[in-house]
Order: sequence, then structure tokens, then C-alpha cells
Amino acid sequence: MVKLRRMREADVLGVMEIETRVSPAPWSYGIFSDCIKVGYDAWVYEDSEEIIGYGLFSIGVDEAHILQLAIKPERQRQGLGRKMLTYFLGEIALTKVKSAYLEVRISNEHAFELYQEMGFKLMGQRKDYYQTLDGREDALILEYTF
Repeated sequence: MVKLRRMREADVLGVMEIETRVSPAPWSYGIFSDCIKVGYDAWVYEDSEEIIGYGLFSIGVDEAHILQLAIKPERQRQGLGRKMLTYFLGEIALTKVKSAYLEVRISNEHAFELYQEMGFKLMGQRKDYYQTLDGREDALILEYTF
């Protein structure tokens, strides 16, 4: 049974296994570990004690930033990303912030479509924001208004 729970330090290796598969420039073990230590909202999807997805967000004074949201490739397109994002937006709404922001690779059409379906609006583009295997890639900046 799939369940969403808070990420623990012991989960970072499982998170890294997914991160290295879904990102050409993966976050390091230390970045994930530091995010947990400083108190970012960090979550994992677990299925029979196997980590199949993860996400992190941070809350500022008037805005939130969704930093990561990833599902294991073979478990994508099953609604898990949508459920996690719905949960995140619900938690963020409780804080009374005005907006939530995220960046998405311009090539990640499935994620962009999901974010639009969930009510995110395109705000702009960051040139060469993401590293790729052979250079840089632009990011789309999206905003969700509460």
C-alpha cells in the first residue's frame, strides 16, 4: 500500500536512487540531508517499505517554493505526483502564504501539463537554469496563487 510520510535521514539513499534516475544533474546526498536538518517539508512515498517518490517544499514569509517532486520512472503516470502536489498545496494553504512557486525543465512536458492542470500559471522563463548532460536547459517559472 502506498503511503506518504515525512522523509527521514535514513531515506536519503532511497531518494538518491530515484534522483539519479530522473535528473541529469542530481542533488547530492548532502543537499537532501541538509534540507531535512534545516526543517524543510520533506516527504516520501513508500510502497511496501520501498521509496517510490519524494518531494520537498519550503515556506517563506509570503510565498512557498516547491523544490523537488519526483516519482520513480516505472511508477510515473499513476497519479502519485498529482496526489503529492495536492497534499503539498493543502499544507502550504494552511500557512496563509499568498503564492507557491516552482521551476520545471522546459523539456518536462508531462510535469508542465500536470502543473497547469493543478492551477499553476506560467510566470516566465529562466535561461540556462538547469544543467544537462551536454549543456544547460531553460526552466519555466510557475506560480500557484491561493
